[in-house]
Amino acid sequence: MSIAIPTLQERLNSPDAEVRRLAVIDLPYSDEDDIELLLLPCLHDADANVRLEAVRALEGFEDQTTVTALAQMLLDTSAVVQEAAGLVLAELKESESAPPLIPLLTHADATVRSLALKAVRALRVPEAYEPALNQLKDPSPAVRREAVGVLGYLKRAEAVGELAEVAAHDPDGEVRRIAVGALGYTNEVSVLPSLMRALNDSVWMVREEAAATIGKLGMAQATDELVKAMQDDYWQVRVKAARALGVMKALPALPALVEAMNDTVSNLRKEAAIALGEIGDKRAIPALEKALEDNDPDVRKLARLALTNITLKHS
Repeated sequence: MSIAIPTLQERLNSPDAEVRRLAVIDLPYSDEDDIELLLLPCLHDADANVRLEAVRALEGFEDQTTVTALAQMLLDTSAVVQEAAGLVLAELKESESAPPLIPLLTHADATVRSLALKAVRALRVPEAYEPALNQLKDPSPAVRREAVGVLGYLKRAEAVGELAEVAAHDPDGEVRRIAVGALGYTNEVSVLPSLMRALNDSVWMVREEAAATIGKLGMAQATDELVKAMQDDYWQVRVKAARALGVMKALPALPALVEAMNDTVSNLRKEAAIALGEIGDKRAIPALEKALEDNDPDVRKLARLALTNITLKHS
């Protein structure tokens, strides 16, 4: 059932902040075609909860007026409103939406910088390149994380060296992890030392990302390090290492992958079965045949597929 606009307009002008807040929530379900024209003034409401709901209700509107107004909400006095505006802006799809955000990339406040960087990331606008590059050394880890994300989306060859340095040496583990993932767009062998270092990072999520990125890039030079990663204390790292070794059809990994077929983690047994099928060596047959009795049906299925691959390869 639709809601009559005159009633909503009266509620939007109510002296009671809760009445105004509920009216903002109801507005998107009304008969009004241009609801953003009613929502935009609510961004200036004295009550933060009203502003918050207005920001949320404006998600999906990408006209320049609305985007400009939402960009200014990154400067709101309420951290909750700022964060909500950042989330809404991060959903923008059109690069034409970027201009109001570009000046905020170098704002004095770290929260504003990080939210603005997050908002422009997927827009892939060249104007964001220099600010993002400069902020790889920002004091705020949150800003550095978002700056790395922007550079990863832009995929500029000239940023590879900087990203590799961040992946290897940034003091924040999450920044290093994101930088390692961002290196997945390049085939430059120069990033290999940073990725190898990341495979031995103190943070397991960085090691996991490194194994995944090396597999994506197909860097066979890292085979020995990936085999070592098959003994990592964290199964998530072992899974990504097994996947990478399978993608690269790394024959030297055969013993480690066969051993992984006995791991207590079923996800690793699945990846090991797939990798053994990709490598296609007959020496894997006993381990795969044993896996046909595995208590996980997916492991059994993947073992059968791997055995079929090996049979076809040698037929």
